[in-house]
Formats: sequence, structure tokens, C-alpha cells
Amino acid sequence: MLDMISQGVIGMTDLLDNLVMGVYHGGYGYGYGYGYLSYLVFMLPALILGLWAQVKVKHTFNKYNRISNSRNITGAQAARMILDKNGLSYIRIEHVSGSLTDHYDPRDGVLRLSSSVHDSTSIGAVGVAAHEAGHAIQDAEEYAPIRIRNAIVPVCNLGSSIGPILIVVGCLFAGSKFGLSLVFFGILLFSLVAVFQLVTLPVEFDASSRALSIIRDSGMFAEGDYKGAKKVLSAAAMTYVAALITSVMQIIYYVTRFLGGARRND
Repeated sequence: MLDMISQGVIGMTDLLDNLVMGVYHGGYGYGYGYGYLSYLVFMLPALILGLWAQVKVKHTFNKYNRISNSRNITGAQAARMILDKNGLSYIRIEHVSGSLTDHYDPRDGVLRLSSSVHDSTSIGAVGVAAHEAGHAIQDAEEYAPIRIRNAIVPVCNLGSSIGPILIVVGCLFAGSKFGLSLVFFGILLFSLVAVFQLVTLPVEFDASSRALSIIRDSGMFAEGDYKGAKKVLSAAAMTYVAALITSVMQIIYYVTRFLGGARRND
């Protein structure tokens, strides 16, 4: 769940940062002269989708966080039962501060649950806890997509940090081949963010599918628990979809501006 929320937030933060940069550069920013307004118009649908996804997941979780599950067990207890049932009794469950900061740490073999999940007996808490337990099961089974995602994290972090810097510096040398080269490599590096988000989608969808199957088929919970957890996890998954769409739209924008700059240099 931490990944689901944070990816949407990161995508929206990057978008807002780029809008600020467009203003800072007097309307030229990353746009090779097309400016802030064209960027805003181009990215507006993705911005609206991202904001809608954030509002949706918070609203849905808050709704089902007020409804107790049929077994009246906490998120921590639900996660413990799921892990033990899958032979993962060695995975520790710890409390972590914050709201919806839940995550599974494969390096330490620890499943960390926030206060709103760890000690809560709500349907929402059970859904989130089951989702994170799903990640632990993926790790134990060496689920291919999660292995790929973990492997590309360092290079994707590098791309997300350096890519935008190269694009900005390249824009300072707009009109030169050196500037175009910097923008080109900046776009390539920034594209790694979209690659990471693309690989993340099956990881998160599979974890949610595993969680819902356990809630539905284990006999531990009632039908109402399953339906509520499904709504919570479905809403959370949309933050990932929105983040990916935002990144792809940004890349398309950068590419079109790059091609426009390249044609003017010919």
C-alpha cells in the first residue's frame, strides 16, 4: 500500500515541479518555446486523473476504515494468519508510524503496518494488511515481476534524479546540438521512471489479487469483508495507473518538443 500511495504522489509532485519550472523560465521551461501554457494543457488530463485517484483512494479507505470486519481481528492479526498459512511464520510484523505507510521490506524480512492498519479491526485494515502479506508471498515464491522491479530500482532512481536535470540544462543551450544531446539523454533517463511504473503494475495487481483470493476463499472472513477490501484495493491500484499515465504523457511531451527543436536545428 505504501507503494500504491507514494507512486501517485511522486507522479503528481513531478508534474507540479515541471509546471513551476515552466513559470520560472518565463514560459519556455522544457517546451523549446512552447512554454508553460502548452505544457499545462497537454498534461491537464493526467493531472486531473491523478488528483481523482488520490481523492478516491483516501475516501474509500476512510469509509471502510470505519467498518469492522466480521472476525473483529486487527490488520496485524490478519497478516499474521495469512503469512503463517503460507509457511512464512519467520516474517516479522512491526508497527510503523504514519498513515498508510504500510510496506513489506524484503531485505529485512519484515512486514510493517501503520497505526491505521496494525491495530485496527476495520475492513480497510484487513485489505491493506492482506495486500502487504501478498508482497511477502510474492517474494517467497520469487515472483518474476517483483524480482525485476527490485533489480531495476537503483538505475530507475538514477534516471529520475538525473534525467530532469539534463533536460533543464539542455534547454539552457536550446538551439545547439549540445543542448539537444543533453535533452535527448535526459528523456532517455527519465523514461526509466515509466519503465519502473510499468513493471510495478503487475506486482501490485497480483498482490491485491492474492489478498482478495485469501479473504474470499480462506473461510476466515465474510462476503462483506471481501467486497469492502476489493473496493479499497481497486481504488489504491488506480494511483499506480495514474502515475504511469502521467509519466508517459510527460515523455511524449518532451519527445515532441525535442523533435521540434531538432527540426529547427537542421
